[in-house]
Amino acid sequence: MVSETVYTFCRYCSAACGLEVSVEGNRVTRISPDKRNPHSWQDFCAKGRPPPRVGDPPRRILAPMRRVGDSYVEAGWDEAITDIADRMTALLDTDGPDAIGLYYGNPTGYSSSNVLFMMAWLDAIGTQNRYAVGSVDQNAMHVVAEAMYGSILMAPVSDVDNCDFFLLVGANPAVSAWNWLETVPGGWKRALDRQRQGATIVVVDPVRTETADKADLHLAVRPGQDWALLLALVKVILDEGLEHPIDCRDLATGIDELRALVADADLDDLAARCDLHRPVIERLARDFAAALRAMVVTRTGVSLHITGTIGEWLGHVLNVITGRMDRPGGRRFEPGYVDALRLSALATPPTHKSRVHGRDLVAGAHALAELPDEILTPGPGRIRAMVINCGNPVVSGPNGARLDEALSQLDLLVAIDLVQRESHRHAHWLLPAVHWLERDDLLALTSNLHDEPYVQYGRRAVVPPPQAREEWRIFVDLAIAMRKPLFGVRGVTGFIKATRAAARLTGRPGLEFTPQWLDRVIVATSRKVNGRKLKWRDLMTNPHGLVLGPREFGHFRAALRTEDQKVHVAPPQFVSRARELLAEPAPRPPDGYPFQLANRRNRHSMNSWLNELPGLHPGGKRNVALINTADAADLGITDGDRVRVFSPVGSIELTAACSDRPRRGVVVVDHGWGSRVFDPRGGGAPECHGVNRNLLVDNAAVDPLSQTPPLNSTYVGVERVERNEKAYS
Repeated sequence: MVSETVYTFCRYCSAACGLEVSVEGNRVTRISPDKRNPHSWQDFCAKGRPPPRVGDPPRRILAPMRRVGDSYVEAGWDEAITDIADRMTALLDTDGPDAIGLYYGNPTGYSSSNVLFMMAWLDAIGTQNRYAVGSVDQNAMHVVAEAMYGSILMAPVSDVDNCDFFLLVGANPAVSAWNWLETVPGGWKRALDRQRQGATIVVVDPVRTETADKADLHLAVRPGQDWALLLALVKVILDEGLEHPIDCRDLATGIDELRALVADADLDDLAARCDLHRPVIERLARDFAAALRAMVVTRTGVSLHITGTIGEWLGHVLNVITGRMDRPGGRRFEPGYVDALRLSALATPPTHKSRVHGRDLVAGAHALAELPDEILTPGPGRIRAMVINCGNPVVSGPNGARLDEALSQLDLLVAIDLVQRESHRHAHWLLPAVHWLERDDLLALTSNLHDEPYVQYGRRAVVPPPQAREEWRIFVDLAIAMRKPLFGVRGVTGFIKATRAAARLTGRPGLEFTPQWLDRVIVATSRKVNGRKLKWRDLMTNPHGLVLGPREFGHFRAALRTEDQKVHVAPPQFVSRARELLAEPAPRPPDGYPFQLANRRNRHSMNSWLNELPGLHPGGKRNVALINTADAADLGITDGDRVRVFSPVGSIELTAACSDRPRRGVVVVDHGWGSRVFDPRGGGAPECHGVNRNLLVDNAAVDPLSQTPPLNSTYVGVERVERNEKAYS
């Protein structure tokens, strides 16, 4: 049996860690870190080292499957594409393009060919009913980047190795690594190295996380009130003249509006809102401003609230007004080898308002929170068909029960995935996708998210099952069958059809169009990095990846896409929203719901991915309700008790774990659990691990700026339903 070693990279998150994959007889036998990868190998995590059956789960969909009654039968691709295309074309003719919607999940983002041709198909049919998982946790960053820097893709990266003062807000890099719209390999280890050299680490989080355990200071902020703390820090810095005068004058615009905002804010009120002592806030502001090299880092702990955009904005403001942008130890812009900002600017962003709530697209998609209403509300423009592209929105988004009900009402539901998950249980068609180990990838458009100029070509390690199909090809096939022009541009679909015909007639498969054609164009037109022009042979002769040069400063100002090429620190919509929050009374728990629901990172999870994989969760395949020890005592709850956590929209039951890690008034339930994995081929009982905590979150309340639901600050109640007798014996 032939054995080989393939060097590629993991596609579970933006870190894209280099892998050494051992293959025998077209089966993966071992996955380990590629220690010859010059960029990422020290950041390898358990998620990238699953058991060998990663590409062949027992319940994998191996051929298109069509619903017949309450079961599924296998079908051929021609039948699947023809039926789906005919039904969608009929809906387009009778109801218009917005009768068709699409949702895409995280796996889509780590396949450039999937993203590109999914968008090409959406443009072909003309629908703007596009829904993305980013609306759950990422939108705030894009909204802030566009308003302050002029591009939704301008994400500053962290210069960890030179920082003297880390202010980490809603971040837990000890578990989740230094990754979220930036990737800093080994970032937490590098931060701890800086701490040993004298740097200060401050963590702001309602939970004493693994990162907080190592911090010099942990501030247990009230969930959803990070914005109040950050505004208080801005106020102290501006009131006491601690800002960076040159950057505030030459780099930024809007400082006067910012001063007017903080002048109307009361420091004692802000301290009360975030539940931190005023002297602690004042000292933190002064220490941060006085540090030679410092940075604020905000993550999903900030964004998963209806105040999330304001919190994210104020974190960026702190970096700008204290001179932390484009300087050692702060945040910088990595241009990468592809100018993604320029390419993004060339594309005309779609404009569209949601039918029911009249909200705009954010980062090219509508909010997942709106999807149930868009399906269930009668009237012209109602969504009647959906494609779920490598996602699980019933588990990922708010009020999954209502979304599940909505999906059951569709005329057509098509799921593209490896297995049939919770969100696919009403699907009319299940289409088998390929695993990332079964396809080539060049994630060129994320090259500016690395903390150094880096490139690697992701080679496939094994050949996919015969009937599995890459997602890009599914969308091309649908466009051809529907006779629609990909990208909305005449000739593209016909060109791809012509290359297929040429390959078939000549017996030369290489004549058929594949995404590698575009990869070659991207490399050929890439920008010089440190005076070096990337070439295709560089990718092919460096299978371990290639660092294109040292980290450079000085690119930030040139990258700004604002008309005046300055940072806009006080966008009017943000200032207005902040004033609204200041005018509202401090939030109080409603009667009967005294706790706030929070989340925490699990080292072995990736949102709603992976929880069903065997061997990946050594502590057991479930989530628990983590309750403050004192709160649990008040409720008569002990470790191991069965508890019910409830809200006005739902309830869940799970095991209680008592700990002093959450602050009082906070109940932590991990996100991403509770999806069933069905057995459409064998008809076996569905497998399920843990519970879906997002069933407790109302989809009606969203951040008005980012449209993100309050997944991390919903008010809930807790009660014991079954005593753990072992604890009392």
